[in-house]
Amino acid sequence: MIKRRELFSSLGFTKREQGSIKIRPPYYKDESDFDKCKECDGKCAIACEEDIIVIQEDRTPVLDFGVSGCTYCDKCAYACEFGVLNIEDKKLINADIKIDMLKCLSWHKTMCFSCKEVCLEDAVQFLGLFRAEIDYDKCTNCGFCVKVCPVDAIKVE
Repeated sequence: MIKRRELFSSLGFTKREQGSIKIRPPYYKDESDFDKCKECDGKCAIACEEDIIVIQEDRTPVLDFGVSGCTYCDKCAYACEFGVLNIEDKKLINADIKIDMLKCLSWHKTMCFSCKEVCLEDAVQFLGLFRAEIDYDKCTNCGFCVKVCPVDAIKVE
């Protein structure tokens, strides 16, 4: 049985990279604290249960929603030896998740619930069977919906 994502990929729909947006793990107090990461060997990335923490060339961590999403499990914060990521500084991920109506299959009368199915907070709502929208009162910016969209209609800003 072919999966929905495989079907759309075979039709020429492909996933694009996140670009140059730096999305940090949700446990830091100040961006300047990431200078301390230069002394670290990336324990936060090793501890991440979803494998979404990527260590950049400057040795600082960023989240890659092209892999999975953040469960806010706290493991990266507990693994940080330099106090950059700290459980007391836990907050929502510094990103905005948006649905591009021009690309979204549901906005073009094609039944697709990929983003809704993975949303842990039930933040993706549909008007009837179509027109996906994000309920920002529920959305935690976890990013699980980004990877599963077969047409790259979910953007991170």
